[in-house]
Amino acid sequence: MEKSTVRLQKYFTDCGVLSRRAAEAEIAAGRVTVNGEVATTGQPVTPGVDAVVWRGKRVVPHAATHRYVLLNKPRGFVTTMADEKGRPTVADLVKGVGTRVYPVGRLDMDSDGLLLLTDDGDLANRLTHPRHEISKLYHVTVKGAVSPEALQRLGQPFLLDGYETLPVTVTPLTVTPHATTLSFTLFEGRNRQIRRMCEAVDLSITRLTRVALGQIALLDLPEGKWRELTPDEVAYLKGN
Repeated sequence: MEKSTVRLQKYFTDCGVLSRRAAEAEIAAGRVTVNGEVATTGQPVTPGVDAVVWRGKRVVPHAATHRYVLLNKPRGFVTTMADEKGRPTVADLVKGVGTRVYPVGRLDMDSDGLLLLTDDGDLANRLTHPRHEISKLYHVTVKGAVSPEALQRLGQPFLLDGYETLPVTVTPLTVTPHATTLSFTLFEGRNRQIRRMCEAVDLSITRLTRVALGQIALLDLPEGKWRELTPDEVAYLKGN
């Protein structure tokens, strides 16, 4: 295969249109053509030269490529690009990206973990909608033990700012005589939602970490560091 070519399914991910697996399924179903002929999985194509068409629409590389960054935000940093109080911001941590990216949603100053930043406004708006389809996973450490009654209440809807939240999945992860770590899975991002839920059942949070956004996980990314999202991860966030 020539160096200037890529396999067809990878071409889709490079264009941010479909994940590799989804592209393979569409190709196998005969919904993709290259230069007017039905394509085959693994077929080499030359970006900018070959005409790739999927479901009647031309698939082309981005004229201007957006940037998608995953940051492991430490505690003590404000989720904003500038702060009038002079506090450290996440902008200080992503200077090496080379272009101006903006946080997707918020992670309060006392919380840490996974934070997305991008210059793709359409995707940011989709992900910050109160009822977007991608789950958020948090690990939350609280002081002392959590009673069965409190655990049950945490899983039920809460009334916050006049709005009834969706149920949240809450599971104990570790229990010691002095602290309990809980897993929270939710599909909303109401302002300080988890902290307010815990306050309502008299639980004191000592650490709140976002560890995953759907299939995108923080894993072993060091605190304060960032990485680019893969094409498959971008396609996943776009719902392709």
